[in-house]
Amino acid sequence: MIKMTEFSKRRKQLMRQIGSTGIVILAAAPLSLRNGDADYPYRQQSDFYYLTGFEEPEAVAILAPKRENGEFILFNRARNRNEEIWSGQRAGQQGACTEFGADEAYPIEQLTKKLPEFLTGRKEIHYTLGANRAFDDILLDACNKIRGKNDKPSLTFLNLTQTVHEMRLIKSPAEIALMRKAAEITAQAHIQAMTVCRPGMKEYQLEAEIIYQFQKQGARYPAYSSIVGSGINSCTLHYVANNQIIADKNIVLIDAGCEYQYYASDVTRTFPANGCFTAEQCAIYEIVLAAQLAGIQSIRPDAEWCAPQNTIVKIITQGLIDLKLLKGPLDELIAKKAYSKFYMHGAGHWLGLDVHDVGQYKLDGKWRRMQPGMVLTVEPGIYIPAGTAGVPKRWHNIGIRIEDDVLVTSTGYEVLSQNVPKMIKEIEALMRQS
Repeated sequence: MIKMTEFSKRRKQLMRQIGSTGIVILAAAPLSLRNGDADYPYRQQSDFYYLTGFEEPEAVAILAPKRENGEFILFNRARNRNEEIWSGQRAGQQGACTEFGADEAYPIEQLTKKLPEFLTGRKEIHYTLGANRAFDDILLDACNKIRGKNDKPSLTFLNLTQTVHEMRLIKSPAEIALMRKAAEITAQAHIQAMTVCRPGMKEYQLEAEIIYQFQKQGARYPAYSSIVGSGINSCTLHYVANNQIIADKNIVLIDAGCEYQYYASDVTRTFPANGCFTAEQCAIYEIVLAAQLAGIQSIRPDAEWCAPQNTIVKIITQGLIDLKLLKGPLDELIAKKAYSKFYMHGAGHWLGLDVHDVGQYKLDGKWRRMQPGMVLTVEPGIYIPAGTAGVPKRWHNIGIRIEDDVLVTSTGYEVLSQNVPKMIKEIEALMRQS
């Protein structure tokens, strides 16, 4: 669990960066209607949570550096017995201060009246326009009230996103501990799926085993829609229908990760439905595995972001040449991206509060260099759906992806999801035991 003192340190760090003439304004994620009068499960906006730890909807946080009466102001729902009977207890204004460290707290209904007061005397508003259109209108209206007074300086909007996202990119020890836990829960879920898989099951039945393991171990929700694709579905990168029967000799690709206390995991494993790889599945799998292991080994402090991808592309392209699925000199095939017929995505992405986490991949047009505390995925793949031009039928409907969550350490890397089997012998042995 992240302690409230860490949220306080983040706010202070951000306020030091924006200076005494700026003000930070963040709106909580709105409730989202699913259908009828039923809402989707509520999940706080990641930047808002990162700076406050506050999980309720209908809230606005203000950070006002050097403000005499307190720098952290929270507008949130008031305590209301009738409402709380239906939807649960609220922190209220007292809880906002005593539990979440706000210096002042007001009922959310007072926001439009009091917001101009907090903007007065400020020059820069650090806020991300366009992310919450309803709140944009409230804030712009408050700004217009300030501009209407001749003695008040004009207000400049500055995008808050880049500043906060650079902070989020380097994980603290507490964040890393939560991400280790998320990866371990996800590991157990993938192992369970391998253990129970049988030809004739529906893909969603394997998904159910995964979700059960997530929730059994304290991760209430998945970090994203789980992918359980068998046969040709393993070749669709973001397949989420998960409603087909798993046939004998099918390959099964599962891309699934839990969210644990707001932090995501993201792991992919591919295995044979009947527990025994065919020769063709094995050949493709070994290429992807070699590429993934080498990509992970390229991770270290000061390595460029593109290092895993460059390594992976070479190994996959050479592997496809060896199988006669690509023809030509290695360097020439890489230069014209011939591999993208089979491997059409990148090596990975940042991971954290969001599954595709925030942070720039390039700085000033150059690939970013890795630093300790960054977490990324490494996920090469090869996909050969039926009908792929120039490919013999025996290779059809083989989609292989192997993905792990990797922490950059001071000396190299740590694979957070290392407990999920990925060697062929390990997978087959596990499935035989079941």
